[in-house]
Amino acid sequence: MKNIITFVIFALIAGFSTILSAQNYPFELPKLPYAYNTLEPVIDAATMEIHYSKHHAAYVKNLNAALKESKYESYSLEELMLYAGELNAAIRNNGGGHYNHTMFWNILSLTSPFNPQSEVGKAVVSTFGSPDTLKMLLSKAGATRFGSGWAWLYVTTDKKLAVCSSPNQDNPIMDVSPERGIPILGIDVWEHAYYLKYKNLRGDYLTAIMNAINWEAVNKNYQEALVSPLLKTIEKETWTELNNFHEVMAGTFHPSENGDLKPIRERSGELLAKAKALQSGKIPASFNTPDIKKSINDLVTGSVKLDQLVVKKADDKTITKSLSSLHDVFHTIQGLCRH
Repeated sequence: MKNIITFVIFALIAGFSTILSAQNYPFELPKLPYAYNTLEPVIDAATMEIHYSKHHAAYVKNLNAALKESKYESYSLEELMLYAGELNAAIRNNGGGHYNHTMFWNILSLTSPFNPQSEVGKAVVSTFGSPDTLKMLLSKAGATRFGSGWAWLYVTTDKKLAVCSSPNQDNPIMDVSPERGIPILGIDVWEHAYYLKYKNLRGDYLTAIMNAINWEAVNKNYQEALVSPLLKTIEKETWTELNNFHEVMAGTFHPSENGDLKPIRERSGELLAKAKALQSGKIPASFNTPDIKKSINDLVTGSVKLDQLVVKKADDKTITKSLSSLHDVFHTIQGLCRH
């Protein structure tokens, strides 16, 4: 019996990343991992029921409606977060609402206190000095968020802990966020999360909810974030010099596939400048390997050669071959493009 209970508890707190990574259109409302009154007196049953069965359910319904027959139907929920900047408002807001609330339900508990010996506990003490300081920073992030939004504890691309807030249903995964990383704890500061009990006293709600964090679940989220491929993807997405090179490469290579060499003949010098900036810029930790450094050096060498061919007015076949070779080198760093 004890083993069964242990398994059930683990299943309730464990599956956040599993729940999300397995989700694709059509999305479904995940089962709430406790009864509506479980978190009283911090969150009353009426608020929980309305928040979950009305608000979260509406995000899922509206997300599916917005995705139907769109080119984003095949995107996972994480991919919708990653590329939120290219989505319409309905997909971005409802996708974020679904992602954020799925996390929110799973990091709440009255019976899982902060453990300084856990992996996330050690990281919190090392980063912030104490859990009380972290709670103060999260409360401040939530209290100072103008209008609706969220306060976050997240893992940065260099695998550190940080606190931020976001508007509406945004989160740190999104490419529109100024702070990027994987959230492991999120506090909802939309009025519907607290208004029935706390009225307009958001500060009182934030003080109370800091005592209702499921630190075992947060610890698991932290451990998973540290090894998640998503973190490396975000790290690459925030590599400015690589993105700048990519922009010129895409704007010159893809036209060449259709026989249009005008863009590369006009922008070969710009491509070379971006390659040199990539070479001299800071390489993100996960990509700072001998193979990547060699590829970057090869990009510079290839860009010099290509620019010289353009200056000498080489024929289209020669230019195309050189650009194609450079494109292949680029993708040893970039990986496959989505488009």
